[in-house]
Amino acid sequence: MAVTGLDHLQIAIPTGAEDAARGFYTGILGMREVAKPANLSPTGCWFESGSLRLHIGVDPDFRPATKAHPAFLVDDIAALEQALAEAGYPIVQDKPVAGYARFFTADPFGNRIEIMQRLRA
Repeated sequence: MAVTGLDHLQIAIPTGAEDAARGFYTGILGMREVAKPANLSPTGCWFESGSLRLHIGVDPDFRPATKAHPAFLVDDIAALEQALAEAGYPIVQDKPVAGYARFFTADPFGNRIEIMQRLRA
């Protein structure tokens, strides 16, 4: 028996913040929203991009995740960094990781997000 993959990642947002999540995850990051199954909570929203599936859940006791974070792979880190900066999102450089360009930002709720692009050898 072994873990064979990752089905999805879930992060939390405050109550009533789905529209702000849509603006960030679709408007800035370019993900697409997908319908949630009808038998699940009507709150929150789901997004996909390539093989990545991100579930956004509403937490009435929301506190932003400032250490734990998703790391999103992108194909044009410079363009995304510029779009995030122009939209007023923080750009935080960190220690280098071999084989990647990367930085951290935060979603509209203060959840830490890492943006990474694999470097060509």
